[in-house]
Amino acid sequence: MILRRIIAHLRKQEWTAIGIDFVIVVLGVLVATEVSNWNEARLTRQQGAEFSGRLVADLREEAWGYQFYIEYYGDVLANAERALAVLEQRTNMSDEALLIAAYRATQYKRNVRRRATYDELTSTGAIGLIEDAELRGGAMRIFNAQLLNDLALGERSQYRERFRMIIPMEAQDALASACGDRIPVVGDYRSIVHSLDYECALDLSPSALREAASDLRADQTLLMLLRLRVADLKTTVGNLGTLTDEFRPFLNHAEAASAAP
Repeated sequence: MILRRIIAHLRKQEWTAIGIDFVIVVLGVLVATEVSNWNEARLTRQQGAEFSGRLVADLREEAWGYQFYIEYYGDVLANAERALAVLEQRTNMSDEALLIAAYRATQYKRNVRRRATYDELTSTGAIGLIEDAELRGGAMRIFNAQLLNDLALGERSQYRERFRMIIPMEAQDALASACGDRIPVVGDYRSIVHSLDYECALDLSPSALREAASDLRADQTLLMLLRLRVADLKTTVGNLGTLTDEFRPFLNHAEAASAAP
């Protein structure tokens, strides 16, 4: 309609009317563009807020995960040091206690990280939707940390392999059944305390305990591998503590962001 009016005014050379119609067209275009931009910005903010909420929830679980691994590998290290002290004849303990400590020194935890939101944001190039620069930068540093991805390497420790080669299966089954990992509740900090280092008893005869403990004491290769295991665990626990201290400000920020109205 506006176009027909402009053509009619041109034919009649009604320049004032033409100018008015032109202004109306321009204003209409500007208003439509502004409304479109406003809607787009609103949707972007809404999407960014949703991603931020999901990212905060992931980081809260990540904070719990770091603390869990510190506690868990602290338990593994404590048992490895107890077993090493016995095998180096610096102290003594019962056959059952030695067997339990030596078994728990083999344990590891495979890491499963809750990083789907971060991976979605980075793979789609949408990380910029997170307006909170501290939250965005913290997530990038935390999820790109390699240490937690390497923890499952304990599955391939030579000490673990040697232990399982020399200990009878009857004893291994009893150890796994009575003295294995307790499964913590994700997010529950109380459930991670002593998830491995707790009181347990083996359903084995004295002769079976004596045989397995004798195998441990007689194997010099196992002793050397246990020394290596203790050294590696000390490094792991130390690195976990350092990373947790480094990331604590970001994780605290995520906690504060989740509590904000």
